[in-house]
Amino acid sequence: MHVPARFVAAIIAGTVGLAACGETPATSATPVPSAQASQVTTSSPAGDLRTKLDVLLGEHLMLATKATGAALGGRTAEFHAYADLLNKNGTDLGAMITAAYGADAGNTFNSLWSAHNGLFVDYTTAVATGNAAAKQKAVDSLGTQYITPFAKFLSDATGLDKAAVTGLLTDHVQMTAAIVDAQAAKKWTDVYAGIRAGYAHMFKIGDALAPAIASKTGKFAGDASSKAVSLRVALDELLQEHLYLASDATGSALAGRNDEFAAAGAALNANGTDLGNAIGGLFGSPAKDQFNTIWSAHNGFFVDYTTAVAKHDDAAKQKAVNNLTQQYVPQFGQFLAGPTGIEASALSSAVAMHVTGTAAIVDAQAAGSYPDAATKDREAAAHMIVIGDTLAAGIAATNPTLVS
Repeated sequence: MHVPARFVAAIIAGTVGLAACGETPATSATPVPSAQASQVTTSSPAGDLRTKLDVLLGEHLMLATKATGAALGGRTAEFHAYADLLNKNGTDLGAMITAAYGADAGNTFNSLWSAHNGLFVDYTTAVATGNAAAKQKAVDSLGTQYITPFAKFLSDATGLDKAAVTGLLTDHVQMTAAIVDAQAAKKWTDVYAGIRAGYAHMFKIGDALAPAIASKTGKFAGDASSKAVSLRVALDELLQEHLYLASDATGSALAGRNDEFAAAGAALNANGTDLGNAIGGLFGSPAKDQFNTIWSAHNGFFVDYTTAVAKHDDAAKQKAVNNLTQQYVPQFGQFLAGPTGIEASALSSAVAMHVTGTAAIVDAQAAGSYPDAATKDREAAAHMIVIGDTLAAGIAATNPTLVS
């Protein structure tokens, strides 16, 4: 499985790409400002292509599983809210294909992608109703109407081996179907293990497609697979995942789905561990330990906030807000300033937006305003990408030897 913390370690070791998921531990590093900074960049047309494609593909998996979970749980309004976002995510992906290959290719992509979303709705409905024949029909249709034509489309467009692309798409279908099955069975540990694995797999797909698109079209200058871009992608992957897992956890907690909350919380903690390992791989064990302390506290404060909202305890809610804004935000901003070279105040402002964005999701979830909660969920996740991009750029500029 693609593990971002190991991926960052591989960046430092100098082995970048889809094979950069091995067990070799990272070496410690400390910030080393250098004149080389001007030669290192996390942003280029090719790098931006890879980052945006990866982020949208990962988001697709998260939104899809939020929609299927709501559907299987009988939460109709929540299902429609996330299904709408899933369609918007598909539109954004289609726009990328159109920009790269033109309107005809964009239309073909949109048709195939929309069909695959619809077939997963069919699969979920069949699972919910216990209709084995309809379930098998959905599986068969995903093979004939999505995997086979989409693999050909992507192979023709990118020059990638069709069999390899078919394998990636087949894995996506099988992993998503397994999540739906686990959701229906309320096997929540399996659900969230599957979500994390399926989410990481979407980045693997994007990592394969983006360099091939850049090479085939000639429209995207730069190196999509550079160490600096790989650092950016790895941070964005973990930070976006954090937000979507957090909103899963708060949503299930507020609804009293305690078993699901426990599994979502465990996945959220595992994500935090991966982030800490990434920081440790870049800057050593002391930095990892400091990060883990601050990050764990911020997760706890959000649990406090969610509990207070559920109990309508305004005093406890304000205490959680104070802890987040007066303790977490300045501490984390100061911590991040050292390795990035970015002003602590600017970083604190960005972190404060994460706090207010996440709190807004919780408030909307508690109010049962699902369209608002879903919209704020996607907006807050997008802000995490801004944070990840900013951190990666700062780390690369301040520590060019790590990514050059």
